[in-house]
Amino acid sequence: MIFRKLVQNKRIVIVANSTWNIYNFRLNIIEKLLNEGSELFVLAPLDEYISYKERFPKVKHIPLINLDRDHTSPLKDFRLISELKSIYQKIKPDLVISYTHKPNIFGGIAAKLSGTKSIGVVTGLGYAFLNNGWIKKLTTQLYKFSNRFHKKIIFENEDDLDYFISNNICRKENGVAVNGCGVDTEIYVPHPNGHKKEKTVFTFIGRLLYDKGIVEYIEAAKSIKRQRKDAEFWIVGELDDGNPSMIDESQLLQWIEEGHVIYHGFVKDVKPLIAKSDCIVLPSYREGMPRIILEGMSMAKPVITTNTAGCRQTVPENKNGYLVEVKDVGSLSDAMNDFLDLSYNQRHQMGAEGREIAIDKFNSKYVAEELYEIISSV
Repeated sequence: MIFRKLVQNKRIVIVANSTWNIYNFRLNIIEKLLNEGSELFVLAPLDEYISYKERFPKVKHIPLINLDRDHTSPLKDFRLISELKSIYQKIKPDLVISYTHKPNIFGGIAAKLSGTKSIGVVTGLGYAFLNNGWIKKLTTQLYKFSNRFHKKIIFENEDDLDYFISNNICRKENGVAVNGCGVDTEIYVPHPNGHKKEKTVFTFIGRLLYDKGIVEYIEAAKSIKRQRKDAEFWIVGELDDGNPSMIDESQLLQWIEEGHVIYHGFVKDVKPLIAKSDCIVLPSYREGMPRIILEGMSMAKPVITTNTAGCRQTVPENKNGYLVEVKDVGSLSDAMNDFLDLSYNQRHQMGAEGREIAIDKFNSKYVAEELYEIISSV
């Protein structure tokens, strides 16, 4: 109760690398902070997802000019620090909460320069840490420098927290882990696989990136289709032009033309396609906490994902699906074949288990409450 009183009437700023990020992942904490009486500002580059303001008209959105998640220009980074510092000095917030790498790093520096308290939220390590090279080394050093200025560093899984601590990127007493950003279990409701179909539908939903495991998904699909005729493979998602891990457009076209997959393109509302799926598959190399897996679980769909950071936490003891090895087509194919051999009742039970885990562990309201207590303590 003391924490709640401390946060009332406080001016809080949330910074993210896109309004898309706000719309898809941060609405639960926005709602929580507003309900607790905070005055809220959101700083993010403007895009079509500014429609979130219709739901939260009290939020003051300030478009960022110099935040571009894909560029590698030091000059633009210095401009971002200056832009954020200027905004912080004008708003005079009680606390800044930053999400994703660049807001965490450069927002932390700007907060220090403006004398503002800040929290950094690491939503996943992603491409910058998956590939050994200059980007990983530079990002590591920048985090080591900027993390000194945050009061807390929040991680979306324990593995990422342990990685930062063991590599001296953040101090143990400053780090804390939560269960991702959560899933709204009242919106993503069960849709059991009650209809007998000629083919079982496996669905990959996400950006078409190598490190999401899209190639392994296709190779497993090819392997299974050579053996049996009772499976169909869907892909839902977009090409991410600015990401160095994006697959070639020609490769996607070849997969479609050869009939390995059915490509549904990018859709804003994935619920209807999850509902028509029998199993949600994400063979990612590493995640913060895979939102699409949580959404599938909440809709009572069995899942197949990898035994890696973020992903492994969603499938305890194979109750609601299968964990497979990273970059291992054979392991993924075996899991798909095992799923195909399950009875309807076994699949239904898997989905029901996933739904219960989503409610008990990953409910967006619980996660928002957990985040709120951390924010309040700062």
